[in-house]
Amino acid sequence: MMRAKLAMTVAAVSLGAGLWTGTAHADITIALAGPMTGAAAAYGEQTRAGVEAAVADINAKGGLLGQKLVLTVADDACDAKQAVAAANKLVGQNVAAVIGHVCSGASIAASNVYGEEGIVMISPTATSPQLTERGLKNVFRVCGRDDQQGEVAAKLIADRFKGKKVAIIHDKQAYGQGLAEDVKRRLNAAGITETVFTSINAGEKDYSSLVTRLKSEGVDVLYYGGYDQELGLIVRQAADQQFRPQVIGADGIQPQSYWNIAGDTAEGTMFTFSPDPQRNPSAKPVVEAMQAKNIRTDGFTLFAYAAVQTYAQAVQKANSTKSADVEKALRANPFDTVVGKLEFDGKGDLKQPGYVVWAWKGGDKVQMD
Repeated sequence: MMRAKLAMTVAAVSLGAGLWTGTAHADITIALAGPMTGAAAAYGEQTRAGVEAAVADINAKGGLLGQKLVLTVADDACDAKQAVAAANKLVGQNVAAVIGHVCSGASIAASNVYGEEGIVMISPTATSPQLTERGLKNVFRVCGRDDQQGEVAAKLIADRFKGKKVAIIHDKQAYGQGLAEDVKRRLNAAGITETVFTSINAGEKDYSSLVTRLKSEGVDVLYYGGYDQELGLIVRQAADQQFRPQVIGADGIQPQSYWNIAGDTAEGTMFTFSPDPQRNPSAKPVVEAMQAKNIRTDGFTLFAYAAVQTYAQAVQKANSTKSADVEKALRANPFDTVVGKLEFDGKGDLKQPGYVVWAWKGGDKVQMD
């Protein structure tokens, strides 16, 4: 199985009876890489649940090409430098493919390592356009891009909040800044000029000065590019100042941790995300099986499951685990997954991505359209 235990690897994960645990064969080792610790650990938890379930299900059906899948999990804490270190260690393990990374900045940094080594990388979550705009043939994603959800967010603001004062805030990271700049560009093109465009430092705890500024500017709509931790604090601190703008974010605020941080002040927060894959008939048996084990299937969980499904089907179609063969299969075929039929373009992006508007209501996420 594994040749060495990684310092930054959470574990070579045993998935119970569904995952072969013998030592007689190397089999096929794949990795999940993402934030298992740190502020973005909620995303790591979602993706880990999906990947573990997919690996167990594939092994229960006989594995791939007569071999079992072995999973190792690497922690990058949503940090670019740690992602590069984790990627290099995974290369040393001779992993056949990487599911991940999760955060866009970490994914972009790690993809350079996998590109040099010719290792297939399939991210279930990284949405920055930069990830697939650099000509790396080994990089794919089973989610959409920020310039696609930015389009939906800008249209939402322009259509539903016409004439309102808009503030656009981001966290200076690849994901958040890219989103904010895309929404700004689209609103400006539509003749809408934001009242405030500024950034924060991720990881801070006190955003009261930002809230005071937004309140004094009379902001009606706050668009945020970034993750749940910071926006949860901003929204809660805004409520402390009796300031309740319409808050709009993206898929970075879909984990339950956003509501846990902001509490009732998160009520009505809107965000862009893919249509709920739990509604797909093909996902029903997977959802029921996971929920029977008290495993949540919302957020990116099923996208992570789909990333493993996609890799497995590509291996079967290629009749090979060689990266070059798998890459060709990924580009040449459609794949039936729990999130629907997936097809990749020449960049490794989905040919038919989609985003809709969701809202936080009573502690639950509700798809609006």
